[in-house]
Amino acid sequence: MSSPLAIGAVSAVLRNLLDNGIVEQVPLGTTVSVTASAPDTIKLDAPDDPPQLNIFLHQVTPNAGWRNRDLPSRSSDGERLTNHALAVDLHYLITAYGRTDFQAEILLGYAMHLLHERPILDRAAIRRALDPSPLDVSMLPPTFQVLAASDLADQMEAIRITPTVMPIEEMSKLWSAIQSHYRPSAAYQVSVVLIDAKRAARSPLPVLSRGIRDNVTQRDRGVVVNPDMLPPLPTLFAALPPPNRPVARLGDTITVTGVRLAGAGAMARLVHRLVTTPIELPVTPNAAGTGFSLMLPNDAAAQSTFAPGLWQLSLHLTPTGESNARETNGIGVLIAADPVITADATLGLPAAAVVRGGTPAQVTVTLSTRPQVRLAQRATLALDGTTAEASPRAAASDPLIFVFPNSVPAGDRKVRLRVDGVDSPLVLHSTPPAFDPSQQLTVPA
Repeated sequence: MSSPLAIGAVSAVLRNLLDNGIVEQVPLGTTVSVTASAPDTIKLDAPDDPPQLNIFLHQVTPNAGWRNRDLPSRSSDGERLTNHALAVDLHYLITAYGRTDFQAEILLGYAMHLLHERPILDRAAIRRALDPSPLDVSMLPPTFQVLAASDLADQMEAIRITPTVMPIEEMSKLWSAIQSHYRPSAAYQVSVVLIDAKRAARSPLPVLSRGIRDNVTQRDRGVVVNPDMLPPLPTLFAALPPPNRPVARLGDTITVTGVRLAGAGAMARLVHRLVTTPIELPVTPNAAGTGFSLMLPNDAAAQSTFAPGLWQLSLHLTPTGESNARETNGIGVLIAADPVITADATLGLPAAAVVRGGTPAQVTVTLSTRPQVRLAQRATLALDGTTAEASPRAAASDPLIFVFPNSVPAGDRKVRLRVDGVDSPLVLHSTPPAFDPSQQLTVPA
């Protein structure tokens, strides 16, 4: 594969090919300059300016044949598996410039003939162009010296030069964008350039046995076939909060369902984007291996260890009959920030305070939560239908302060605390549904 220098290397090789051919064959009786510049920078103003042939890379497009090869290049957790090559086609415009009659046409004709005779850039030609031994490379411009490290000659796919048809409309738009006068030109496509990354990738080791190997016979167990349509490995299906509850609170018991969860050393693992170390809690799957119960702690330590919002739950265990531990897939668990309405003496959390006053007049609500809301989380409190954002805090242990307009009516107002899109439970899913009377604050007159 080539390096990112390959695009520039192709332009250099093409210029070298045309330069050598023009010097040897073109009967103009004068020197000819072969360049790889933008057309708007080329000026033939002086009478002694020589005729010029220019190579202009005007477009780079993905190669359709290589575009989806070796996908996917990353695993589900973002780890690099393969160095997928960037495959591109290069679109060039070969333009001839002359000061006298027919010079441009002669130049363009010889250039097209040279490219017709060399439709493929072979490896030897690429090496000669980029490392013109015995010429001292240090004598060349610094940009050309860099191109010698492009590895263009070592890529697996040959580089082909193909003439293309550029419609009048596209040609007109291109020259208008360049803001230069049109000159006799021919369009070519150079394909394919493969640019490869050099980063470390992950490659699994060869398989030595299919399953556990017997210590006596040294034969492997072989492929295990289960007489059902269920996943063959330990898998979690769902994590259900307490009945008639859309989200879980600290102190709740979550019912987790799955399949093939029987084994030893079962440990539930909870991961949150703002918690550096995963939280591990021991659990006991049922005898059928179809689920377990997970009780969320509600002690003082849990207030700072947990965070409200979305958690990922997985199970780490050693399945029955196996010697290696496995970890299941991850499923979502929503943990709400429970507003502390009345004082909690066990956890040392004060009751919520509601004050009306100030200049200008406003309603200020100060409350603690179970668990604590992290500083990086967005918290919104709703009193009936009026909402307010939490004011900035210095520490996560500080209570949340919400400032409402003075228009909030006095009396009992239903409370909903939303943290990272997860609302605290307000509705009792009974028959018929009703609002939870414990989730309300009294706003003074």
